[in-house]
Amino acid sequence: MEAKNIKAVYFIGAGGIGMSAIARYFISRGLVVAGYDKTPTELTRRLEKEGMLIHYEENVDEIPHACKNPESCLVVYTPAIPAEHEELQYFRANGFEIQKRAQVLGTLTRQMRGLCVAGTHGKTSTSTMCAHILHQSSIDCNAFLGGISKNYGTNYILSDSEYVVIEADEFDRSFHWLSPWMTVITATDPDHLDIYGTKEAYLESFCHYTELIQPGGALIIHRNLEMKESLQEGVRRYDYSRNEGDFHAENIRIENGTITFDFVSPIECVNNVVLGQPIPINIENGVAAMAMAQLAGCTAQELRYGMKTYGGVDRRFDFKIKTDRLVFLSDYAHHPKEILESARSLRELYSDRHITAIFQPHLYTRTRDFYEEFAEALSLLDEVILTEIYPARELPIEGVTSQLIYDRLRPGIEKQLVSKDDVLSLVKQRDFDVLVVLGAGDLDAQVPQITKLLQQKLL
Repeated sequence: MEAKNIKAVYFIGAGGIGMSAIARYFISRGLVVAGYDKTPTELTRRLEKEGMLIHYEENVDEIPHACKNPESCLVVYTPAIPAEHEELQYFRANGFEIQKRAQVLGTLTRQMRGLCVAGTHGKTSTSTMCAHILHQSSIDCNAFLGGISKNYGTNYILSDSEYVVIEADEFDRSFHWLSPWMTVITATDPDHLDIYGTKEAYLESFCHYTELIQPGGALIIHRNLEMKESLQEGVRRYDYSRNEGDFHAENIRIENGTITFDFVSPIECVNNVVLGQPIPINIENGVAAMAMAQLAGCTAQELRYGMKTYGGVDRRFDFKIKTDRLVFLSDYAHHPKEILESARSLRELYSDRHITAIFQPHLYTRTRDFYEEFAEALSLLDEVILTEIYPARELPIEGVTSQLIYDRLRPGIEKQLVSKDDVLSLVKQRDFDVLVVLGAGDLDAQVPQITKLLQQKLL
């Protein structure tokens, strides 16, 4: 379907963070935008205020009339939607053009210059950081992000720029639809083994992704990854890390809640970069974001200003309370390597304080595949409170519970198993020094109430 023929776009799974960014793009274009989602959320309520028609019952009769013409309506769905979904079956049976979210993003990367960020972890922070640097610079950009930028209160940026920043998702091989002009690859620690089956298949998927980079573009890859890349002729290759590589940081200073470093680059070094969100893991994320922004044309002054004014992403090392008596934050970390990086950052920032994590494991398959790695990462902290597993799209697997992680936490660590429904009463009864809520499930919905309970304790 040619873009000029599209008058309406219908989303199945409208409230997903990635789907909502594309919905906002089509709303901005003046099209009829509607969709289905399972449950109302803060995000779906905001989309409705912005003009999107959303319903929450799987029912063909609820689809607006403007979205029932296969000649003028594009249907976009997320891979998390089951094949037997009533509305998806209706659109398939009636000859509609149906695309995955990633296919739509892929079209945009062919119409504009796609600056993509892929990787098991770090991609949301890195892509949001890069988008902010570019958007406040003379280059500017569009952006489709996997989290809500605190600078803009949204996961979508619209501009007249030729560049579009996209978070490249490896789930269901979605990123194979993209044609990046440049891409960062942050990490390739195996994940989504329910989709890929083996580590080798997961790594091969990233190898294929590098084949899609357009000639004249660039790969910016974290040093010492297991994957092999396969680049077309004319694609430049750079590597990066916190301390080594074509792009890296030197003279790192962490003091009094601030982080400053010098950005080392083969193009132009930039001294005294101040992290607007002073978290140790953001040194490495910042190096990658600055590298891509610099290759796109940002000046040293624009890089320095963008990094200093970066406000972070909701649920990514997201501080809710930060005082001498109490620190509370929420972090979306849900893969063992993400938990490990989060724990290391907390240890670096609060080396002499008692750190407690409330962790809600995400997916039975991920828990089954990585329970030992989860336990090892969480054991860097002083205390771990585990809730039951958040199932998302999965059915329970016999013998797979949070107990697998609990039993393998290091000897001597304070630990507890609780129901998610009992978390608020636990917080009410306890005192904490540094507390973090970890995971990608629905425990985050309790964070506002936890914040309120903890603030009352400070009075």
